[in-house]
Amino acid sequence: MEFHSVNKLLEQSFRDNWEKEALSNYQGDTLCYRDVAEKIALLHVNFSKCGLQKGDKVALCSRNQANWGVCFLASLTYGAVPVPILHEFKPENIHYLVNHSDAKVLFVDEVIWEGLSESEMPNLQVIVQINNLTYIYAKDQYMRDVRENLVDDFKKLHPDGFGPGDIHYFEDKADDLALINYTSGTSGFSKGVMLPYRALWTNLYFAHNVAEPQMNCESELVAMLPCAHMYGMMFEFLFQMTIGTHVHFLTRVPSPKVILSAFQEIHPDLIISVPLVIEKVYRSQIKPQVDRNKMYMRVPILDRYILKKIRNAMIEAFGGRFEEVILGGAAFNPEVEDFLRKIHFPFTVGYGMTECAPIITYEKWYRTRRGSCGIPVPDCEIRINSSDPLNIPGEIQVRGGNVFCGYYKNPQATAEAFTEDGWFKTGDIGVVDKDGYLYLRGRIKCMILGPSGQNIYPEEIEAVINNVNYVVESLVIEDNGNLTALIYPDWHQGELDGLSGKELEERIRGGLPEINRLLPNYAQIRKMEFLPEDFERTPKRSIKRYLYQRI
Repeated sequence: MEFHSVNKLLEQSFRDNWEKEALSNYQGDTLCYRDVAEKIALLHVNFSKCGLQKGDKVALCSRNQANWGVCFLASLTYGAVPVPILHEFKPENIHYLVNHSDAKVLFVDEVIWEGLSESEMPNLQVIVQINNLTYIYAKDQYMRDVRENLVDDFKKLHPDGFGPGDIHYFEDKADDLALINYTSGTSGFSKGVMLPYRALWTNLYFAHNVAEPQMNCESELVAMLPCAHMYGMMFEFLFQMTIGTHVHFLTRVPSPKVILSAFQEIHPDLIISVPLVIEKVYRSQIKPQVDRNKMYMRVPILDRYILKKIRNAMIEAFGGRFEEVILGGAAFNPEVEDFLRKIHFPFTVGYGMTECAPIITYEKWYRTRRGSCGIPVPDCEIRINSSDPLNIPGEIQVRGGNVFCGYYKNPQATAEAFTEDGWFKTGDIGVVDKDGYLYLRGRIKCMILGPSGQNIYPEEIEAVINNVNYVVESLVIEDNGNLTALIYPDWHQGELDGLSGKELEERIRGGLPEINRLLPNYAQIRKMEFLPEDFERTPKRSIKRYLYQRI
């Protein structure tokens, strides 16, 4: 695959789509491509006058918003190295990551800044409030003067105004460091993933030529995943900026109600999501319809009519114009998957990791297979570390242009992440079928060893438990040699149905014999415990498993 400069793609896109809408804050302000380009140019002048060098680190910590996109693109196209930090990290984590990354500039949301302190980040030269691009802190008076005179200096550089011909971005090479993205997985330890431009290019090539070739400068997209996470950054923002798409950032908490309201208003051409969002919509809006019509769905022809009606209503609820829904970031509940396949809903499940920027496998919705997350994307190979990859699960290992070049300032973790022959060890377990379709089984770190040495994958047991009525989500842990299910019930729905807390627990416990009937003898659940509040989660809505393990 021939490499093309990512920044030069952006440069051409801004020129071609100058008058088109680029970034919007949902129900707020909109920036056209010309506005974004001009803001980027202003920041480039600021960077240059303040002495920022190519390769210097620029940290960004903010909720999704248009100015996040501006500041990220300004850093990238200048030749600096953006360091997106998830806004949901605690202040002490943000301080640590800013310092660990050697960032010289920090763009920060005004709300997040309330919990931070410049004294805890002594290497920063400038701190900028991302909402309005004003300085919060500057190390010396010269930098404050630069900011004060920035607009006048910019006008002197462009006395006839700033136009498409004035855009000139840093030309990246394949192995140049593009960005550092800190992981936010379930193990509790963040590592700085160094992603070269070839990894970004591989993902952009995949999006443009495989996943969404129909997307263009007339398309609309709702961005609801955190842009500081590679999944959202790549497929809800960066790819769109290279083709002139209009991106609408959901600047508030993306609850199903807010998401569906935005879909109705914007009618997106593509939907990128995590399974939990679709599962919530299924449980709150679809499953009740199915349950009400159970008797009629036993009648031939009538059942097809009801299922078609549900499918049409669901497509309309998601805006009515999308090509497909792409899910990733976590396992998909088999019951929900089976139902959506039954009604021919256009969805697919992909697989990726931050270390691959992020895509590894994918397949279009009309070719994908039940339980699978697709086949390897272009310029990416996978192998299963197993004596029988078709039948015996083993670690999934990856090689290709999308693979990262190491963990920042962590040579030991980098060495441990690769095999002797250069394949990246994902830490995930899976099998492949004869056609190369990948089927995930779980994480190596989550695997539980059974009483006779059997491999128990808690994610598979949790999928069974999560189908029990009133269960929102569950987590299976090893507990003194047995398996215990930690359960977060739908307390609110139970209350609406007239059940006390104890009655709701007993109702769920009543499903234990049926759960165990579906599980092998070595994977039986011995005990259920109920949580008063939801599990602590990562920004992509995975449970932080390490918080709930018992020694």
